Amino acid sequence: MVKRTKLRFFALYISFGLPFILTNSAFAATGDITSVESFIKSVIQLLAGLAGLIATGFFVVGGFSYIMSSGNPEHLDRAKKTLIYSSVGLAITIGAFVLSNIVTTLATKAFGS
Repeated sequence: MVKRTKLRFFALYISFGLPFILTNSAFAATGDITSVESFIKSVIQLLAGLAGLIATGFFVVGGFSYIMSSGNPEHLDRAKKTLIYSSVGLAITIGAFVLSNIVTTLATKAFGS
C-alpha cells in the first residue's frame, strides 16, 4: 500500500512539475510606450461608453417608472431616485473620462512619447 501511495505521488509530481521544467522561458518584448498608451485609452473609452449606455438605460427605466407611477408616492420616489442615481453615475463617468484624458496628456508631455 505504501508503494502504491509513493507511485501516485511520483506520478502527480511528474505530471504537474514536468511542464514547468520543460517549458521555454518567455521574456517581455521590448516595445514603445505608445502601444500601451493606446491600449489603455481604448479600454477607458470602451468602459466609458458602456457606462454611458447603462446610464441611458436607467434614464429610460426611471422615466418610464415616473410616467407609470400614477401618483403613487412610493413609485414616484423610487423613479426619482433612479433618475438621480443614474445622473450621478453618468456625471462620475464623464468626470473620470475627462480626468483620465487630462492625466494621459500631462504624462505624455512630461515623459514624451
